Formats: sequence, structure tokens, C-alpha cells
Amino acid sequence: MIFRIHKEGYAILAAVGIFLLSLNAALWVLDQLYFWPVAVLSLILYGFILQFFRNPVREIPVKHNQVVYAPADGRICAIEETYEDEYFKEKRLLVSIFMSPLNVHVNRNPVSGTVRYFRYHAGKYLVAWHPKSSSENERTTVVYDTGSAQVLMRQIAGAVAKRIKWYVQEGDKVEQGADMGFIKFGSRVDLFLPIHSKVEITMNQQVKGNLTVIAHLP
Repeated sequence: MIFRIHKEGYAILAAVGIFLLSLNAALWVLDQLYFWPVAVLSLILYGFILQFFRNPVREIPVKHNQVVYAPADGRICAIEETYEDEYFKEKRLLVSIFMSPLNVHVNRNPVSGTVRYFRYHAGKYLVAWHPKSSSENERTTVVYDTGSAQVLMRQIAGAVAKRIKWYVQEGDKVEQGADMGFIKFGSRVDLFLPIHSKVEITMNQQVKGNLTVIAHLP
């Protein structure tokens, strides 16, 4: 696995790096008593931010339109039938992935196909596991058409994550596993699948984007 830094982290890492270098340089000149503990804390802080923006290269084992791969790293926090009222207006199978600040935060296309629908919704910043976060928080909704089925994916901002980035628009033809967005500092991704999809994951399971099979489409 190759270690890369995601483009969303370039500006933040540069700004934090300049600030920490300036702070430590000032302490070295003014008061060396505090230099070493601050230097150690600075390295820990920078390392934390660096790992947050990591973007590992992950090749999908087998690309197939009937297979839905995890669009994000995290923990499965919901597997249930629910009514999807934005696009499908019918019952769907919901699979939710909670992303902690320690997870990789790149979002990836779970399937290949055409983007039939895209919307950005401004909203609240409830904690990501709150039942109403899927419908009331800041979020995006993307519907992928594989040719034989449609899959809805929703990026949801949380109490800490207040920056959602996306790289898809209606009409785009996308490839399974390619980057589709980024959520800064932890949140949640929902998948709404056809009701008879065969789920391949369990509650509280840790999943990895592009590597874990979420479901097989009917």
C-alpha cells in the first residue's frame, strides 16, 4: 500500500507546518526551557493531522457492477430497511459507515456507472450517529446508475466535520473505486441499496474503502 497525502490536506498541512516551525523557532530564541516539550507536542500534532489526510492507493480486487464496495473507511453503525424520501420515495436497505478522526477520510465511488442525481444540502451539525443526521445535517446525495440498478450514497457532516468536498456532478460517468469526495475530520457515509441486496457485512464491523464488499446487488 502506497502512502499518499490527499490534495485536500495540502493547504492545511502547509499552514500548520509554517505556524509550528515559527513557534518553535521563536521558543528556541526566547526561552529554550520550553522548546523541547513544545517541539515534541508539535511533532505529535503534525503527525495526527498528517495521518488524517492520508490517501492510500487501494486497487479494487475485482470490479463488478453487481458488487458494492465500501465507499469509506470506518465502522458499520446501521444496517436496516428504511424509507428513502429524497430520490427513490420507497423502501431501501440502508448501510451506514461511521468515520472517526483516525480513519482514512477519502470517499470513493462504490460502483461504476452514471451519476443520475446530485444535490448538496446545507444543514445542521448533529453528531454523526444521531438518527436525524442523515436528513438534517449538511450533506450531499449522489445516485449512481449501474445500468441494472441504482445506488444512493450520502456524505454527512457531523459535529466536528464541517467541510464536505465532492468531485462528481450529474451526468458524470464514474469508475468504481475512484475518489468522489472527502469529509474533513470525521463523519458518516450512508448507502441506500435495492431492498433485496445481499449484505456481506455485520454491525460494528470495521470496513475499508475499495477493499470491503458491502453487498451484492440483486
